[in-house]
Amino acid sequence: MLAMRILPLGLVASGLLVVAACGENETPPPTKSAYVATEPEALPCVPNLDGKIEARELSPQLGIAATYLVSPAGRERTVDLVGAERDGKRSWNFGVDFADDQVARIAAQKLDGKWYAAEFAGLKDAFVTPIDAGGISEGVYTHDENAFSLHGVASASPDGPNKTLLKYDTPIALYRFPLEPGVSYATTGEVRNGTFRGLPYAGRDTYEVKVDAAGELTLPDFTVTQALRVRTKVTISPAAGQVTTQRQTSFLFECLGEVVRATSKLEEPNEDFNTATELRRLGLAP
Repeated sequence: MLAMRILPLGLVASGLLVVAACGENETPPPTKSAYVATEPEALPCVPNLDGKIEARELSPQLGIAATYLVSPAGRERTVDLVGAERDGKRSWNFGVDFADDQVARIAAQKLDGKWYAAEFAGLKDAFVTPIDAGGISEGVYTHDENAFSLHGVASASPDGPNKTLLKYDTPIALYRFPLEPGVSYATTGEVRNGTFRGLPYAGRDTYEVKVDAAGELTLPDFTVTQALRVRTKVTISPAAGQVTTQRQTSFLFECLGEVVRATSKLEEPNEDFNTATELRRLGLAP
């Protein structure tokens, strides 16, 4: 019997490579081009940090949710709306991590398909966002070069004892553009033939808005350098019933919108109130 030679694998492979390289009919492998990365998509809004917020810097993005850390219902928070000032620069610290904070994801939606959509027919590019963190009530808004406006409030569901539909005869200008320190105005809307928690309703709502400061604001997950402090006092005057007032202090930042909201108790006399019935802050959550 003839002895068989067993070639090492390395030699076998080398031989195959030589044969492949020397074959007369083999086509040379194509030359590969260098990897080319795609250009990143442009952001819809980039802050320019010019100390004011223009219409394009507070434009709604439909279907894109913002995540807020919100104090639980019925739980008050101590807040410092005054902040500190050093070397002529103001700052606010809302960076405390509250263990009992809850998460609310809020997104603007189209008005189409809502049970109350027909009541607001004719509004151009109207959209809807929840008013309360639980999404029980929704506001109907429009946005243009002049203002971010509220046209009415409705319950998310037409069923049950909380059915609400309040339509303003004149829209409430929540934010008039440009927003910058020194801006102040009042706007009033009347409701006729409305429904509030299942009962007939008529009344007049007045919003007094004042932008009075700008500065650095610290949140649990990041810091913004030029937030605007916007104070809003709402007076609700029903046709039948007691007149009530409530204050809300918001901090807005270019392109991000509202990053902090603190809501006072009813009949709060102090615009620098220390106790908030709700505190919501833009942040991260699992």
